[in-house]
Amino acid sequence: MSGCEKVSTLALNTSTLPLFYSAKVYKSKSQKPKALFDRQLLFLTIILTIVGIVFLADASAPLALNNFGDKYYFAKQQIVWGIVGIISFFIVAKIKYTFWKKIALPLFLITLTFLILVLIPAFGGSILGAKRWIFLGPINFQPAEFVKLSLIIYFALLTEKGKTLKSFLVPLGIVSLLVMLEPDLGTTISILLIGFAQIFVSGVNLIHLGLVGFMTFLMSLGLILTSSYRKTRLLTYLEHTSDPLGASYHIRQILFALGSGGIIGVGFGQSRQKYLFLPESATDSIFAVIAEEMGFIGAAIIIFAFIYLILRGLKIASTAPDTFSKSVAVGVIAWIGGQAFLNIASMVALVPLTGIPLPFFSYGGSSLIAVFFASGILLNISRYGEKG
Repeated sequence: MSGCEKVSTLALNTSTLPLFYSAKVYKSKSQKPKALFDRQLLFLTIILTIVGIVFLADASAPLALNNFGDKYYFAKQQIVWGIVGIISFFIVAKIKYTFWKKIALPLFLITLTFLILVLIPAFGGSILGAKRWIFLGPINFQPAEFVKLSLIIYFALLTEKGKTLKSFLVPLGIVSLLVMLEPDLGTTISILLIGFAQIFVSGVNLIHLGLVGFMTFLMSLGLILTSSYRKTRLLTYLEHTSDPLGASYHIRQILFALGSGGIIGVGFGQSRQKYLFLPESATDSIFAVIAEEMGFIGAAIIIFAFIYLILRGLKIASTAPDTFSKSVAVGVIAWIGGQAFLNIASMVALVPLTGIPLPFFSYGGSSLIAVFFASGILLNISRYGEKG
C-alpha cells in the first residue's frame, strides 16, 4: 500500500480477534476519502426508516386515537424526529471520523453527567415509574440512548491506546449501574453488548474477558432474582400459560399476533392485536404487529434487512483504515444489530421480554436520532476504508 506504514498494534493480540479484525493494522500518512460512501448502507438506512414510519403509523393508530384523539399523533412526531435524524445523519457522515477521537473523553463525560442528572428529581422526569428522561422545556430526551454513542467512541479511543481490561470495565460498570438505577434493564443489556463487543476486538486476553462475562451474568441473575417484577418476567418466560390475564398477558398477546399472521399475514392495516390488546404496540412490540399483518414472509424480510445491515457494517469494520475506526464500526453494529436481535428474539419468546426498542421502527425520538448519529459516523468510515 503506497502512502502507508505498518505500525505496532501495542497491546492488541491479533490471535484473539475474529477473522474480520485479524488483518494487519495500518496507520495512514494521508488518508484520502473515496468518492462515494457505502451506498448500500446509505440506502438501507433510509429504506428502514421510511418503512419503519409507515408501520409505526399503522401500529400506533388505535393507541394514538384513544389517548390523543389523533390516530397519526405518534407518526407525526416520528416523522419530525426522522427528518432531524436524517439531516444529522448526512451532516455527521460529512465529518471525518477522526474528529470524534479528539472529543471522545469530554463527550463521554457530558453524556455521563446527563445520565446522573436524570436520577435527580429537579432535572429528570419519571414516566410509568422509570426515571429515564430529561425535560428541557418542550424538549425531552433519554440520556441513555446518547451515552451508547459516547461510550462507543471512548472505547475506540481506549482500544487505539492499547489500554488494559480494567480501563474498559470501570466506565462500562459506571454506565451500566446508572442505567440500572433508572431502572432500564433492556438498555443496560444493550450497553453491555456494545462494551463486550468492543473489548473483544481490542485484543484483551479472552480468558480474562470470559471470566468477567461470567461474573456479569451472575450479577445480572442476582439482580433479576432480587427484583419482583424482573423475577416475574423470567418465570413468565419459562411458563407462558401461567397467569394469562396478568404477568404472561403481554407475551401471550404477542404470540397470538404472530400466530394470526401465518405465512402471508392478515393484510396491512388489518391487525386485531393493535386495537389495545397488545401492550406497547408502538414501541417494543411493533414487530408483533408487523408479523401479524405481513406474516412470516414480511417478518422474514425485516429480519434479513437487519442481517444485511449487520453484514455491511462488518464489511466496513474489516476494511476500516485504523484501529479507532474499526472499533467504532464494531460498536455501532453491536448496538443496532444487538438491539434488533434482542427485540425480535423477545417477540418470538427466545429470550424474556426486556423492553428494548427495534431500531428505525419503534416510536421514540432519542433512540431514532442517536441511531442516525451512529450510522452517520459508520457511513463516514466507509469513505476511508480500503477496497475489499
